[in-house]
Amino acid sequence: MKIVLAGQGAFGIKHLEAIANIPDIEVVSLAGGSADSTRDVAERFRIPHWTQDLGEALAQPGVEAAILATPTQMHAAQALQCLEAGKHVQVEIPMADNLADAEKITEAAKTSGLVAMAGHTRRFNPSHQYVHKKIQAGELAIQQMDVQTYFFRRKNLNALGQARSWTDHLLWHHAAHTVDLFAYQTGEEIVVARAVQGPIHPELGIAMDMSIQMKTKSGAICTLSLSFNNDGPLGTFFRYICDNGTYIARYDDLVDGKEQPIDVSTVDVSMNGIELQDREFFAAIREGREPNASFAQVLPAYRALDVIEKSLL
Repeated sequence: MKIVLAGQGAFGIKHLEAIANIPDIEVVSLAGGSADSTRDVAERFRIPHWTQDLGEALAQPGVEAAILATPTQMHAAQALQCLEAGKHVQVEIPMADNLADAEKITEAAKTSGLVAMAGHTRRFNPSHQYVHKKIQAGELAIQQMDVQTYFFRRKNLNALGQARSWTDHLLWHHAAHTVDLFAYQTGEEIVVARAVQGPIHPELGIAMDMSIQMKTKSGAICTLSLSFNNDGPLGTFFRYICDNGTYIARYDDLVDGKEQPIDVSTVDVSMNGIELQDREFFAAIREGREPNASFAQVLPAYRALDVIEKSLL
């Protein structure tokens, strides 16, 4: 399968590293923002064609699909561009930074009949898959999820510490992971969603701290704390408080409530969530089916994010 990758930054590189472990996938073009860095990444991963024009990349011979790891503000428009070009598309999280655009591209995907998937990686991390399988087997029911998403980002820097050309967002990017995961793990609609936020950063123009509360119809609750001011352990940490046990997920590591490690190495074919996400995308294309984390499946999370954003006003 010949594909295009858009985005030469930290997450574009994560996808290229993951794809290197997946048989029969050929990245034939890299579309990036900066000419120098795009060329460098293309050379590093032996990608034969690079460009700063996504349309030019999509027009390369034999291209079937695209993965978008570009700045958040470009996601919806580029997803639409891929669908209109007849290409299957996976868009890194978030698939849009507002509800109207999320609904627009979901409808476009439905009309196209193409595979359209959002990069909600938490659905694929083995640690969260382990809990999900127990829930599906009727062994657990979530009472509360307590989640911390903490970074130290007082400047526009990416995951590699490099200067970023766009501004990240706690709600529409980082909270999107947990909002979707809460709905996915409980299997329920979020019926209460609200938040408070801290002061707006004078240069970045965004809130640097946020606290979110959610509840499902059955009564399961989620408390999510987010910060770009945290000068300490970085990342997202999930505590699942269930009717039959407690689990703590730190990326791909999982422990119980007493900090006893749980082996999740056999949950799936890889411990790399991005690789598992990409494998699902390619498998859905080959099998002609809806992928896990399709636009349609994650849209309810964007509706909840919209409600949360309105609660901040």
